[in-house]
Parts: sequence; C-alpha cells; structure tokens
Amino acid sequence: MGKRVIVIAFGCIAYAMFLGVFLYSIGFIGDLWVPRTIDAPAQLGTVGAIVVNLLLIAAFGLQHSGMARPAFKRWLTQYIPKAAERSLYVLSTNLAMIVLFLVWQPMPLVIWRVTSLPAQATLYTLYGFGWALVFVSTCLISHFDLFGLRQTWLYFRGEEYHPLPFQTPLLYRYIRHPLYVGWFMVFWMAPTMTLGHLLFAIGTTAYILAAIPFEERDLIEVHGDDYKQYRRNVRMFIPKLF
Repeated sequence: MGKRVIVIAFGCIAYAMFLGVFLYSIGFIGDLWVPRTIDAPAQLGTVGAIVVNLLLIAAFGLQHSGMARPAFKRWLTQYIPKAAERSLYVLSTNLAMIVLFLVWQPMPLVIWRVTSLPAQATLYTLYGFGWALVFVSTCLISHFDLFGLRQTWLYFRGEEYHPLPFQTPLLYRYIRHPLYVGWFMVFWMAPTMTLGHLLFAIGTTAYILAAIPFEERDLIEVHGDDYKQYRRNVRMFIPKLF
C-alpha cells in the first residue's frame, strides 16, 4: 500500500505541476500577465538568441518525442512501476517547459503589428479558442489517461491498467489531430509578432509536423487496422467538405 500511495501522490504532483505550466504558457506565449513572456526585454544579440532558442526547442522535442517511443517506455519501466511512466513523462515535459520559460531569449524586432482594435480582438479570440481546443481535445479522448492520473489511480486501487479502445468522438470524426490545430492557433494568432515569437512559432510547428508520422506509427501498432482505416478516411487538419 505504501508503494501505491507514493505512485498516486507522484501522479497528482505531476498533474498539478502540469496545470501550473499550462496556465503560465497562456501568458508566456500570449505576452500576457506573467512576469516573463516570450517578448520580454532582449538579453542577447540576435545570433546568440537564435542559437539558444533553437537549442531549447530541440531539447523539448527530444524529450517530448523520445520519452513517448515504445522502446524507451519498455526500458524505463524496468526501473519504475508502469503506472508511473506517464506521470514521469508529464513531469519531464513540465520541467522542459519551465527551462524554456526561464532561458528563452526574446528577440524584439517586430515582424508585424496589428493596430486595428477589431482585428486585435479577433486574434486574441482565436488565441483563446486555440487554448480551449487544446484542452477540449484532451478531454474528448481521456484527459486523465493522457496525463497519467488514470494509470496511478488504477494502480492505487490494485486494478490492472488497460489501454483505452480506439474511438473518434466529435472533432476526431472530422480531423485526426484537433489538438495540434489548437496548438497552431496558439502559436500563430498574435497581434504583435516579434522575431522571437516567429522563431518559436516556426520551430514548434516544424516539430509537430515532424513528430506526427512517429505518433501515427505508434497508434497503428496499438490499434492496427482500425487506425489505418481512420487515417485513410479522415484528414489530418482540414476536414473534408463532402
């Protein structure tokens, strides 16, 4: 029982940390409210800032995709309970994001600035909608499974974990990756786009596009022909009109 308590406590800590990082990310990317944002005052020259920022994006990508690979999970669960694997992944992602918040080097050169109040309101609305879409997309499948709480709860109760069945609720009937559509809106819906924000948007968009084939390969391994058929019938980002 002591081990079960430790695992579920670890899962709760990782999830609570995720909520804090999620909320801070809204302010960081949107240049809103938080002490240090993506457009904070510059600290390095342009070349140095580009190098540091690309390294941060690459480090996040390696952590986020590397730890999600089945081979890494099999290796890791030799040393920790399987129920804690997803929570450790969430915790590691949280830490990678915190490092990015702290070390990110702003580049204040303005690429575009929208001055029209209706246009600004529209972009901020789409920015908020993007965040809502990100959150809702996780809930449509299983929010608590995605962030490790379901695994730790079942372990605490002494029940065997079983993967969720393949399903395509609501938005997933029309596009395969509504979560990533939400992220694209978050990255790009900026009334003021600085060079630093643009680098962040390009880098993170490129990472998502590069990671999708690996993610879908893993989904095929888990769900087999069901996902193959789904991939043939449903587009990645833009729904079929007919």
